[in-house]
Amino acid sequence: MRQLHQLPLVGLLLFFLTPSQLFKTCEVNEDDRFRLNPLLSTMSYSICTSEVQAANVLLSLRLVGIKRQNLEQKLMQEVNDTAVRKASNISSGQLAWTMMALGACHNPNETFIIDLQLVRLLEEKFQEEIENMRAHNGNPLTNYYQLSQALLALCLFSGNYSVTEIAELFTPENKNYYFGNQFSVDTGAMAVLALTCVNGSIINRQPEDEKISMSINNHTELLIKKILSEKKENGLIGNIYSTGEAMQALFVSSNHYNESEWNCQQTLDTVLKEISQGAFNIPTAAAQILPALMGKTYLNVNKDSPCVYTSDFNASIPVPGSVTPTNSPSSITVHYSVQINETYSTNVTVPNGSVFLNVMEAAKKQNITIFGFTMEETSWGPYITSVQCLKANNNDRTYWEILSGGHSLSQGVGSYVVHNGEYLMIRWSKY
Repeated sequence: MRQLHQLPLVGLLLFFLTPSQLFKTCEVNEDDRFRLNPLLSTMSYSICTSEVQAANVLLSLRLVGIKRQNLEQKLMQEVNDTAVRKASNISSGQLAWTMMALGACHNPNETFIIDLQLVRLLEEKFQEEIENMRAHNGNPLTNYYQLSQALLALCLFSGNYSVTEIAELFTPENKNYYFGNQFSVDTGAMAVLALTCVNGSIINRQPEDEKISMSINNHTELLIKKILSEKKENGLIGNIYSTGEAMQALFVSSNHYNESEWNCQQTLDTVLKEISQGAFNIPTAAAQILPALMGKTYLNVNKDSPCVYTSDFNASIPVPGSVTPTNSPSSITVHYSVQINETYSTNVTVPNGSVFLNVMEAAKKQNITIFGFTMEETSWGPYITSVQCLKANNNDRTYWEILSGGHSLSQGVGSYVVHNGEYLMIRWSKY
């Protein structure tokens, strides 16, 4: 099942890694790669859903070396269009994804390159995040996941940032690693990847650099301990959707934990089982788990490296088609509530197979004053921005939490499939 090998950081960082910093990865072996087909099928839907998912999918396909000419061309065109026409209007994290997707590797026939204009724009967005933290009690414009994404892309594409400031910002005790009282595994994992890149790129190694490098190294070690503390008995780390990036963080930080602390084989087995049960049913989720399953990390992004496509992975990516009908009941009824200071409830009937968002839309038709809402499209699907005109606010650390049976859901409103008789709620919350 598993192939275990050493994977050095690509590009210039290779020369600054000690033997203890060589990466240890594990991956699904060639005989089992057919089990990844559902991920590829899901990722194919990125060309007919939302443009913000295209960069995630393109990056994933290029990292693992899967080439499907028509799909890659359409994704490249969409991501390129975002970079050329919309870069100023997207968030720091989305710009980082866009740059990483376009610069993951290089094909001779590609005309687009990561130019200084995009790098400088990301530098500006990164500084705006930091300035917002200074002005609003340590809260970035977006969140620490996107802040880490931006830092990683700046590091990979030789952007400017202060390593001293990075050492101060990314302390493991920072509140932005937590969602409520829960450590956010994917946020911590993205920070580990960014910090690993930054630490490897500190070239001068003067006494001051050594001190900063040691501080960043300590941050990384503590973040890895926090990530491992979220490991479940079945091998998942955090939840099914954070496991892929947690695996990447563990790949690049094998010198910070003992081999006995993480059974990668168990994690692979559990993820493959979840894939067979349809867990990764939106393109972004599929795209973010695939690189780790193929032994890759976002640190493999290298705009100067030629794209290499595997010859041993012949899985096909089917064209999106219709779903075969089943004999399940045609409609279901659920109990839906909105909770702010008071709780407002209703019963809603929706078609079988509906997602949380369908329930919200049906309730809105019943009473727009009580159940009205707004949303925006993200790489993970629709995100609820307001209910009853009450808006989520990063500076106040407020958001709309979705729950089933009183338990917070890890899936979004556009992907969580509801069930007959279920008790659903959207609740005004702080993190």
